[in-house]
Amino acid sequence: MKRYIPVLSLTVAVILIQLFTLITDQAFLLTQLTMSGYYVLVAVGLCMVMGYAGQISLGQAGFFAIGGYTTAFLTTLDFSTKTGTSLYLFLDKLHLLIEKQNLYGDTIIHISPWLSLILALLLAGVAAYGLGVPVLKLKGHYLGMATMGFGLIIYRIVLGTKAFGAADGISNVPSFQLLPGLNVGGDFTTRIENYYIAWFLVVLAVFLLVNLINSRVGRALRSLHGGEDAADAMGVDISRYKVSVFVIGAVFAAAAGFFLTHYNGGIGPSEAGVTKSVRYVAIVAVGGMANIWGTLIMGLVLNFLSLRGVFGHLDDAVFGIILVLMMMFMPEGFIRKEVWAVIVSWVQKIKKIRKNNQSGKQDQEEDYESN
Repeated sequence: MKRYIPVLSLTVAVILIQLFTLITDQAFLLTQLTMSGYYVLVAVGLCMVMGYAGQISLGQAGFFAIGGYTTAFLTTLDFSTKTGTSLYLFLDKLHLLIEKQNLYGDTIIHISPWLSLILALLLAGVAAYGLGVPVLKLKGHYLGMATMGFGLIIYRIVLGTKAFGAADGISNVPSFQLLPGLNVGGDFTTRIENYYIAWFLVVLAVFLLVNLINSRVGRALRSLHGGEDAADAMGVDISRYKVSVFVIGAVFAAAAGFFLTHYNGGIGPSEAGVTKSVRYVAIVAVGGMANIWGTLIMGLVLNFLSLRGVFGHLDDAVFGIILVLMMMFMPEGFIRKEVWAVIVSWVQKIKKIRKNNQSGKQDQEEDYESN
């Protein structure tokens, strides 16, 4: 039961943050907090890949783009001109087509986002499996280069394909109706609802990962991170576990891409760029390898600051600098017990020095008064 206390604490924190924005009349911050939640979802999935399977992936932005572009393409494809086709009749029979009016009053028919969600997650999972089986046999920088190559392929495809909007991306993506009256979309009147939807997904993901980590599979993953040879000697199926975790990370990224695309009403090729993948790696690095909570905290903080424009035109450079510094000085991450112990000891030493200085001044003042 103790393992779920942090999950409960996260839930309470999510509620308190929303109440704080309500009390301080800063509801506009919920937009960046919602978007940060989806980016955090990608980061915690990558944390499993890097921290537990011991694999570095520079292709998470590619999986994010698969989720986003799949739903953007399918839900903006107008089926009103294909009413006599067998595909139209099949989808209509399954109630997977939605009829709406556009801004000009014309009737358009598009695929239900529920179908695009299933297809997006399946496509990301299949792509991750197809990539993971051969690539995860590599180690070190070879693996990083291979996954970066995958990300570059996805980036060039979405950038150079007219059907995906090329450099402009895809816009006018409809909202996603989860339940009657509950939509994932950019309408300002639904800020609070969208905030809770995003962070419900994060809480759910963390809940599932906490259960996974504390299971028999989780122990096998920890043994993988500690030493593959030793894990192999103990009978752990290294290849299967690596590929499984890689697929989980890809599905998390695709889900985040799907929901953020509907929330923003569109997606552009920048979401598939290598710089985005570097951001996710930097967040995991500073949050701590195999530290889901550290990754979650730093993912929220760094993404929120980035979305608020705090880093300005140096935005990508900041994440690059963070990654370099972490790899040089704190390869196991910043949010660790050892690091906080050192910080606490420094604070205690400073307090002790200040206390001694104050005591010395008081003694001098007493000696001066007595003379």
